[in-house]
Amino acid sequence: MAASMAAAAGRLRRAFRRSPLWGGLSRRPFSSEPPPASATAVRDAFLSFFRDRHGHRLVPSASVRPRGDPSLLFVNAGMNQFKPIFLGTVDPRSEMAGFRRVANSQKCVRAGGRHNDLEDVGRDLSHHTFFEMLGNWAFGGEYFKEEACRMAWELLTQVYGIPEDRLWVSYFGGDPKAGLDPDLESRDIWLSLGVCASHVLSFGPQENFWEMGNTGPCGPCTEIHYDLAGRGGAPQLVELWNLVFIQHNREADGSLQPLPQRHVDTGMGLERLVAVLQGTRSTYDTDLFSPLLDAIQQGCGVPPYLGRVGAADEGRTDMAYRVVADHIRTLSVCIADGVCPGMSGAPLVLRRILRRAVRFSTEVLRAPPGFLGSLVPVVVETLGDAYPELRKHSAQIVNLVSEDEAAFLASLQRGRHIIDQTLRRLGPSDLFPAEVAWSLSLSGNLGLPLDLVELMLEEKGVRLDSAGLARLAQEEAQHRSRQAEPAQERGLQLNVHALGELQRRGVPPTDDSPKYNYSLRPSGGYEFGTCEAQVLQLYTEDGTAVASVGKGQRCGLLLDKTNFYAEQGGQASDRGYLVRVGQEDVLFPVPRAQVCGGFILHEAVAPEGLKVGDQVQLHVDEAWRLGCMEKHTATHLLNWALRQTLGPGTEQRGSHLNPERLRFDVATQAPLTPEQLQAVEGTVQEAVGQDEAVYMEEVALARTAHVPGLRFLDEVYPDPVRVVSVGVPVAEALDLGSQAALQTSVELCCGTHLLRTGAVGDLVIVGERQLSRGTTRLLAVTGEQAQQAREVGQALAQEVGAAAERLSRGSQDVVEAQRLSKDMGRLTDAVDTAVMPQWQRRELQATLKVLQRRANTAIRKLETGQSGSDSPSRKLTDLITPFSAQCHLTVDLPSSHPLSSICAPALVLHLQWPICRGLELW
Repeated sequence: MAASMAAAAGRLRRAFRRSPLWGGLSRRPFSSEPPPASATAVRDAFLSFFRDRHGHRLVPSASVRPRGDPSLLFVNAGMNQFKPIFLGTVDPRSEMAGFRRVANSQKCVRAGGRHNDLEDVGRDLSHHTFFEMLGNWAFGGEYFKEEACRMAWELLTQVYGIPEDRLWVSYFGGDPKAGLDPDLESRDIWLSLGVCASHVLSFGPQENFWEMGNTGPCGPCTEIHYDLAGRGGAPQLVELWNLVFIQHNREADGSLQPLPQRHVDTGMGLERLVAVLQGTRSTYDTDLFSPLLDAIQQGCGVPPYLGRVGAADEGRTDMAYRVVADHIRTLSVCIADGVCPGMSGAPLVLRRILRRAVRFSTEVLRAPPGFLGSLVPVVVETLGDAYPELRKHSAQIVNLVSEDEAAFLASLQRGRHIIDQTLRRLGPSDLFPAEVAWSLSLSGNLGLPLDLVELMLEEKGVRLDSAGLARLAQEEAQHRSRQAEPAQERGLQLNVHALGELQRRGVPPTDDSPKYNYSLRPSGGYEFGTCEAQVLQLYTEDGTAVASVGKGQRCGLLLDKTNFYAEQGGQASDRGYLVRVGQEDVLFPVPRAQVCGGFILHEAVAPEGLKVGDQVQLHVDEAWRLGCMEKHTATHLLNWALRQTLGPGTEQRGSHLNPERLRFDVATQAPLTPEQLQAVEGTVQEAVGQDEAVYMEEVALARTAHVPGLRFLDEVYPDPVRVVSVGVPVAEALDLGSQAALQTSVELCCGTHLLRTGAVGDLVIVGERQLSRGTTRLLAVTGEQAQQAREVGQALAQEVGAAAERLSRGSQDVVEAQRLSKDMGRLTDAVDTAVMPQWQRRELQATLKVLQRRANTAIRKLETGQSGSDSPSRKLTDLITPFSAQCHLTVDLPSSHPLSSICAPALVLHLQWPICRGLELW
């Protein structure tokens, strides 16, 4: 019996590792029963089951843009938004901190990064870059293995009606190397639920031990699989549901430690579940995709989709169907959540997805121009009820997809022309130059995927210089690493064990309400109070809790209260110092404060010893704090001004500020015009000039749910939440009947702010660039810096005006014209790099471009006139004397040439490059 079970386990292990590549032809029903419920009904049944039968709270899907998690390009699992709970870092005042049992359907994208299914999409019948993950969670031991398994079995067999004999389960068989025993508890639970013993198999850590990453919470999992074959023949298994029991933490040294709290984290792909329930061999044959496949056939006029794969799919028509259908779903969902095609990170991945969809639609399906955009309404119709943001942003999605499709098709046409020109210069056995391929690629100028360039060359029987291409890629990577911004030091952190110990001891979260204790003096300056606190715990640099620290030791201090603002919400941390009460002459500098799970950790280097229980007094750096307050209030005014100028639907995508400047990312259909930039500044100046009061008040989070015009981001907010309102008291701003939030700046915000807007002084947008199509990053300065920027802009405008006047008077000789041209170049460099109003920079850049062209034209005319009237020797003297040797031109003179009597046979001319272009000496 043991031998037969081992053999069966071996076969099934191989079957598991083959999934999710469903084999065979699609559209093959599993039974002759009536058609089951729609995908919408399947999703709703899952959510209703956990809400109504088992008391779960339903939470909406998070955006596919990761919230404060730089390790991810996209949200790729339902658990991503709950990572603060697993890590113990959730704000105890937030709504999430109260989660005990929740369920949802989460939008997920797996393309790029650790989980990348992009190149597999279309090749088989199951892979997707976008999918929905149904999940239920239990936090802090609310329930664990038995309840999770029982609920899953009940849903699958009783609600969805899947035959029990078609279900198989696997559990963790242990890992002797890691010192982990088999999860016999899960095995016994499944057996007690009536699962046939031959359908319960154990596997090792590769299959049944789940980890969040290289470090962090992890634990054994048990998986539920569906047998596609049924009673006929060997089982063909596809994974349906993964139930993860998070009970360990993977430490930095690779060891496993038990977690202070245990959690349940489950995930089941909706697309696969629907395929099972609708009796199809492919997720693409479900009603999640059939409307798109029908629209593709109607729009392209190709034969119907037949679900073929591999060699049977002649011309790759069915593969193209799958690629286009999957990719337009991904594009629509990502753009609706603020991720637009761009040049780096997640936007670059999305750009590749769009180009891949265009390639298959135009080259295989022969789609007309603009076809991809026409599919967006179909996606909105199938997914819009579950994810309302698709309906809200449908017009923007259509515009961005259509614009990028048109741009790529134009690039494709130019790329083909460049390839043809290059091939004419190559010999029969020459490799295609790597430099040309690189210039065509996504890393070069035209944005063509390298695999497409290789395919185009393969069609012409030409091989690419792969070695040269690899060298260029390496050089580009090195260049990017040199240009990259230096990574900010993370600083001291409280890990999950330290946080668990604090919670076990009943240590309350840090009281940081004193950070809001400041006031305006009659003179107009700000008065910041000090704060007395007690040292509750000290930590070494590696996060070890200690009772005391010695002289010169870098440490973390946990206090019972603080007036320091810990970095969050885009605002930089306060800095300052603390002293021991009774020993005020010894300062402990505090460069940073960070918040972890409601506890605020102050970093310091101890000039003398410090111990738990010491009483300390904290002083914030007032100039630094005031600079942050000024920039934060200015950020709110900027957000408001952008909405006033660009329309009420304008959305903030992120921000960061410190006393030097502020950065603001905004969703835009197109780059802001100089007129729009100037209008935004004018709106801010008006609010600043009125010196309006800034009201701040904490209110119940529920009061803010339906206030028209209230601005908030995709963040987890505490409850109660702080509301910041400019010019209107908070109570009036939140009154549903007042509409006040539509007429002024009202935002949810935990930051520190000015008490009146006048102290902003001024705001100037000094930088602007496109992060990606649809997202613009603005840089701005305030106060004295803004005034200086305006003065610099005015001075440069006067210089440009003077240069234009000189040019209008005309030049008498080449030397004077060349000097004026060089002045234009110097002014262009100054305008490009100066800290000045961006709207003015754009105007001066346009003016200088015209003036430079006029100056170059004047030089060419003067040179042409001299060549007609001067002797050869006179012309050479005029040309050679004024210019430095920036370009070397060697001219071989025939003996019959008139210059040969006065020049050496080989004459080296030292010319400045702009003059060389278009210069005809003879």
